[in-house]
Amino acid sequence: MTALHSSRRPWVGVPACHREMGGHWQHATPSRYMTALAEGAGVRPVLIPPLADALDAEGWLERLDGLLVPGSPSNVQPALYGGGAAPEGELEDPDRDATTLPLIRAALARGLPVLAICRGLQEMNVALGGTLHGRLHLLEGRDDHRGQGSTSAERYRMRHEVAAEGLLRQVTGQARFLVNSVHMQGVDRVAPGLAVEALAPDGTVEALRPEAATGFQLAVQWHPEWRFHEDAPSTALFRAFGAACQGTAP
Repeated sequence: MTALHSSRRPWVGVPACHREMGGHWQHATPSRYMTALAEGAGVRPVLIPPLADALDAEGWLERLDGLLVPGSPSNVQPALYGGGAAPEGELEDPDRDATTLPLIRAALARGLPVLAICRGLQEMNVALGGTLHGRLHLLEGRDDHRGQGSTSAERYRMRHEVAAEGLLRQVTGQARFLVNSVHMQGVDRVAPGLAVEALAPDGTVEALRPEAATGFQLAVQWHPEWRFHEDAPSTALFRAFGAACQGTAP
């Protein structure tokens, strides 16, 4: 390990978003991800700024024990997966896209532990050559997976069940469990080399894992960070990710 590792508590990088707040451009991500990493995974989280042109992905990853790719209000640019122009008014974050996609590819290639959440799952799929649906709720036979309600508690409440397999089932110890649902985009064509680890009742892809992964590399469409301290599958996910970053995962 490098000099950054002053103790054995692992360091986990979290790519930030580039967004305007209060008239100023900020590099930020919701604090709940950092709390879940610190308290649920037992790691030290550090923000990675979305400076695509100046990003040294390998340099960052050499100094990190893991990568968490968080959710975001913005959507992955359709042009990155052959989807044409985005609908007018859609929130995008080109700087984040240009930062996270190279980071994900490099982290997976290095065998670094990776946990990707919501937008992070979509980014992993796009990074490896998959495509997305821009509006799941407009597809015939699909449910409306967008967050619903006037408060955060309502928007992030448990909405539907997922059927889990593979690493996800192994980590959570459950074949079926409830998750929240706060997304508009979703997986269309699964990228080559990615395996589906969970589906929603309407067929929406809820979890992906690189087929060649020998360690913890997992993407989930829901938000386990929201109730990581009280929801058993969410608790298990962060504990397993932390153990992988520590180098003690099974």
